[in-house]
Amino acid sequence: MLPELQRYAVRMEPSQDQSERVRTPDLSRTVLLFSSAAAVVLLADQGSKAWAASSLSTCAGQVAPRTFDLCLAFNQGMAFSLGRGAGPLISLVAVGIVIALALASRKVSSVGQVLMGIVAGGAIGNVIDRALREPIAGVSPGFMKGAVVDFLYSSFWPTFNIADSAIVVGGIALSVLLWRMPDPEPASLPSVTASASSGGPDGAS
Repeated sequence: MLPELQRYAVRMEPSQDQSERVRTPDLSRTVLLFSSAAAVVLLADQGSKAWAASSLSTCAGQVAPRTFDLCLAFNQGMAFSLGRGAGPLISLVAVGIVIALALASRKVSSVGQVLMGIVAGGAIGNVIDRALREPIAGVSPGFMKGAVVDFLYSSFWPTFNIADSAIVVGGIALSVLLWRMPDPEPASLPSVTASASSGGPDGAS
């Protein structure tokens, strides 16, 4: 009987090639969801900024702006015009966050992977502005000192852009998702170890 069980176990045990084929689709799906969400946000952000920079008048030139409006502004800080002058530090932190999100995306659900991609796409969008655009007047050019384009104006909130929205909304949604995730169950001991500790069927104390 025992040799037959051993032969059955050998047949059922997946080979290394089979294990790789099982794991590969999961990794491919993670990369697809994360990168697709990031790409959509990045394209929408950079496209809207290019349109705003070429088509909109500056917010400072508006006599009586409405509660919500579209106008052009430039930001040397981070989201919602905070952290003015800290572009290089903010950019380095943003790159680190994108890398951390990419690595962590394999451990969350599909929804979490999409949300992580949304946040990463927003972060990359603002980093591109700092790397490629000119700084505002009075700021000397330098590493990651370009001005971020903002164009979504409100009378009660600093002017922002699509990347800012993706970072904030995606970050909040991701926090809620992770908070609602069930705690991981403690790993159970193998049944062989349990039977051995209790005496087992063949060696009862």
